[in-house]
Amino acid sequence: MSASPKERCFSFGKDQRLLNSSDFTPVFNDAPIRASNSEILILCKLSTTGKARLGLVVAKKNIKHANKRNQFKRIARESFRLKQHKLPPIDAIVLARRGADSLSKVELRRMFDGLWKRVVKKAEKLTATQPEKTG
Repeated sequence: MSASPKERCFSFGKDQRLLNSSDFTPVFNDAPIRASNSEILILCKLSTTGKARLGLVVAKKNIKHANKRNQFKRIARESFRLKQHKLPPIDAIVLARRGADSLSKVELRRMFDGLWKRVVKKAEKLTATQPEKTG
């Protein structure tokens, strides 16, 4: 049984993840797109892969309990998966800040929705100001 086109559109495969330090380092070193609030920080850089990719950094220092860390990561992945069709080709890293563990699932989802909207706006502005590359 194969997945319908609609299901495939909202998948979150390995090719949409930042997996190792060579994927994370360029974003940490130069992230022209940032969206944040007091509990979440999203760093983004335009991607050369042609699709949006996600990396997660959830420190034990900021979210003490494993079940809360896992919940944060699940909600972050889910929000990315549902918004990926609206995102430009970017490499995004989501970082949990202190206090993120005190948020409810609904609050986290709402925050991620707002942050992804800001990322899209900033990415559009960035791509509009960059000159076309000819080669």
